[in-house]
Amino acid sequence: MATRPVHFFWILDCSYSMEFEGKIGALNYAIREALPAMQSVAHDNPAASLLVRVLTFSSSARWQQATPVPIDDFRWTDVKTEGMTNLGEALKMVARELEIPPMPSRALKPVLALVSDGQPTDDWRAGLQAIDATPWGQRAVRVAIGIGEDADREVLKEFLANPELEPLDAGSPKALASAIRWASTVAVKAASKPMAGKEEGSGGYGAYAPPVVSQDDDDDDVW
Repeated sequence: MATRPVHFFWILDCSYSMEFEGKIGALNYAIREALPAMQSVAHDNPAASLLVRVLTFSSSARWQQATPVPIDDFRWTDVKTEGMTNLGEALKMVARELEIPPMPSRALKPVLALVSDGQPTDDWRAGLQAIDATPWGQRAVRVAIGIGEDADREVLKEFLANPELEPLDAGSPKALASAIRWASTVAVKAASKPMAGKEEGSGGYGAYAPPVVSQDDDDDDVW
């Protein structure tokens, strides 16, 4: 059976504020624990080849995993914190990867998964405009996860580019783990089956509902 790639981009806030109250440790744990579920989704969709990349941003943006790696071969390396929150630089770097080339002209929708706990410190709108100017950026399935009360929900919502979608709120380690698992599996399902989402503009999630984690279930472990 012929396969088409699904390019999955983690775009991760590693600014210094992620060091407080164990946020960066919870992020590393959540993504590591989500990998088996991502592999399972990929195996359930043989027509799609799931390829993963990781980009971190702080005082600068850098690729943690620069080349697309098949999910079965992907190994997570813990990210660390430093500096500011240069989201715009990160989005511009992703935009360059969404051009044709290097992206193929025939593929399934890419997935852009943004995770942040604060407010951008550079021109993030310029980075978002760069993504929106690419053909694959316009069609991407986008997910945004806000960690804690300081996350700028308006920025995250604008990133989603779809008024019907809302950022996921992760107010505790358990909520973050739930959101990461959802983002890394349901978004891939939506990308792997184009008819499940919107055909124009930023991809939707079809019938898949975002996770809900109540504070009562979090053992008072709230950021």
